[in-house]
Amino acid sequence: MKKLLMTALSILIVCIGLLYSRSFIDSSGGSDKQTLTIFNWGEYIDPELIKDFEKEAGIKVVYETFDSNEAMLTKIQSGSTPYDIVIPSDYMIKKMKKLNLLNKIDKSKLENFDTLDPKLFDKSFDYNNEYSIPYFWGTVGILYNKNKVPKDLKFDKWNDLWDNRLQNNILLIDGAREMMGIALQSEGNSVNDTNEVNLNLAERKLELMHSNIKAINADEKKMLMINNEAWVSVVFSGDASAIMSENEELEYSVPKEGTNLWFDNIVIPKTSKNEDAAYKFINFMLKPENAAKNAEFIGYATPSLAAKELLPKEVTDDEEFYPNLDTFGKVEVYEDLSPKMLQLYNDLFLKFKINNRQ
Repeated sequence: MKKLLMTALSILIVCIGLLYSRSFIDSSGGSDKQTLTIFNWGEYIDPELIKDFEKEAGIKVVYETFDSNEAMLTKIQSGSTPYDIVIPSDYMIKKMKKLNLLNKIDKSKLENFDTLDPKLFDKSFDYNNEYSIPYFWGTVGILYNKNKVPKDLKFDKWNDLWDNRLQNNILLIDGAREMMGIALQSEGNSVNDTNEVNLNLAERKLELMHSNIKAINADEKKMLMINNEAWVSVVFSGDASAIMSENEELEYSVPKEGTNLWFDNIVIPKTSKNEDAAYKFINFMLKPENAAKNAEFIGYATPSLAAKELLPKEVTDDEEFYPNLDTFGKVEVYEDLSPKMLQLYNDLFLKFKINNRQ
C-alpha cells in the first residue's frame, strides 16, 4: 500500500510540474512567439540571411518550400500549417485576396518601405499594395549561346524561337501561362488573352516548334546551358543571371514585342500565429544591405532602390535585368483568369506537351 501511495504521489508531482511548465510557457508569450514559419519557392533566399535573422531576432525560422503557386494555395487553404510569411506571385496574390486568405499589411510597422521603387507599386493584382510587399521582380526572356546560334539571330523577337536552324537545341519553361503567353505575344496578342480561337492557334503554333525543342523542363536547363548542351532557353531573368555567371558565352534578351513582367511579393496569411515575428522578418529583409545580399545570391532584380545602389553597376545598368519601365517595350502582368479559362490554358499546354513527345 505504501509503495502504491508513493507511486501515485510521484505521478501527481510530475503532472503538477508539467502544468507549471505549460503555464510558464504560456505566460511568457508561448513557444509559437519564438518561431517564424515561412513558405517560399525553393532556392529563393540566401540561407545565410535566415541564420542572421535567427541570431539577431532570437526567433527560430521554420522554412518550407513549394514548387508552384497552385501547390502553395492548396496548402494554405488546408490550414494544416500556420504560415507567418508566404511569397506568392502576382496573379496568385489577387486570387488569395478574393479567397480572404490574407491579412492587410500595416505599413506603420514597416521600416525602409520608402526605399522601395514606387514604379513597382499599385499593380492590378494588389492596388495600393494593401496586402503585399515586393520581394523580387523580373521578366521572361531568351537566354542564348552567342557562339553557337546563327549570327543573324539576336532573339529580340519571340519568333526567332521557330527558326529551323535551331533544331533540338531549345529548352522551354514547363509552364502554361509562360509558354502560351509567348505564342500569343509572338502574334501580337496579350498574355491574358481569353479568345478561344487565339488560344487554340497559340497551341498550334507551339507545336510548330516541335523539331527545335530539346526539352521542356525546370531546373535541368541550368546545367544544360552552362555545359553548352543546348543553345537556347526560355528563362526567367534571375535564372538567366545565375546561368550567365557560369558561362560567359551566354546572353539574355527580352523580345521587344512583349514579355511578362512578374512579381513575387511577401504576404502575411490569415493562418499566421506570429505577426510580430513576420514584421520583424520583413523589416530585416528590407534593410538595404540584406536586400542587396539576397539579390546578389539569387540573381533577380531587387525592388529596393537603396539595395540597388550597393550592387555592381554592370548588373544594375543592364536593362535586360533592370528594365526602365518608363521606356521599356510592352510588358504585361499575368491576370487572375477565371477557373474555366485557366483550365483551357492548362489543357492546351498539356496537349502541346503530349504531342511534342510523339
